[in-house]
Amino acid sequence: MTNLFTQLPSFIRRSPAECLAITVLLVVLSYVIVPLTAGARSTEPAAERATALMVAAMQNKTLAFGRLPQAGLRGPYYVKTVIASAYNSVPEQTDSTPFITASGTHVRRGVIAANFLPIGTQITIPDIYGDEVFVVEDRMNARYQNNVDIWMEHVADAKRFGRRTVRIYVYTKTL
Repeated sequence: MTNLFTQLPSFIRRSPAECLAITVLLVVLSYVIVPLTAGARSTEPAAERATALMVAAMQNKTLAFGRLPQAGLRGPYYVKTVIASAYNSVPEQTDSTPFITASGTHVRRGVIAANFLPIGTQITIPDIYGDEVFVVEDRMNARYQNNVDIWMEHVADAKRFGRRTVRIYVYTKTL
């Protein structure tokens, strides 16, 4: 009968000490390599999320984060009594570009003209319009200093509004 050990290939024939050393080496490597590869897989979703956020930021997109409360206007900066009138986008009441404001925007509901407030100032006229916010985006003739002119779409509405003395609540000023 031949010895079974002598018939094995040479790379398998190892002494018990060599087998123990190889086993220990494999166990140690398994504790080092397996967690490294598992950790790499667990960070992939985080890396993908970070990439998605960077792409959204570059595209100037806002991501949904649930229902957040809307910020309202803080208390008024000051209250002032002025004369209010209304204007329309007709050549008789404006310059050669009747639909463009002095700030370069298009006229729309909520736009007012005033010379004594900086462009971008937000005001309310609670006695007439409640909580509706108006933004100073246009200017008036230089002779009107303590007046506000509210843009209206229809000439008939502006005539009906007329000229009134109103209290305005000034909220913000642009820097």
